[in-house]
Amino acid sequence: MQELNFPRFTFRFKSNENKVSIFDVIRKKFIILQPEEWVRQHCVHYLIHIKGYPISLINVEKELIINNLKKRYDVIVYNTDGSVFLVIECKAYNIKITQEAFDQIARYNLVLESQYLMVTNGLNHYYCKMDLENSKYQFLESIPSYC
Repeated sequence: MQELNFPRFTFRFKSNENKVSIFDVIRKKFIILQPEEWVRQHCVHYLIHIKGYPISLINVEKELIINNLKKRYDVIVYNTDGSVFLVIECKAYNIKITQEAFDQIARYNLVLESQYLMVTNGLNHYYCKMDLENSKYQFLESIPSYC
């Protein structure tokens, strides 16, 4: 797999019927290793090992309903009160981040009302803090560490 713009992490892999899987510590199972999954797993490990977020506050690939349509978010980090702190949209490393990715996460955030957003393809990362009251956002250098 492609080297990504994240620190190096140790992952568990297994191979079955010529398909490689990577262990997801959040879902507690092996997931077929695709380029987007490679990025998602790096994000999860970054949140846990670099930013210090507890595994119990992280959720991966769950369904949400937007305008009666079923969608799936990549990664969410919750506050301890159950509100959404951070939403991450992961793209495969060979996919260029475009306005479409930002529009997608913005639509998700209409429902989720997260304080922070991150869009990444593993090579380029974009972070912003939301001002939901004034419908504005501010780009950041990074996301905050867990307090």
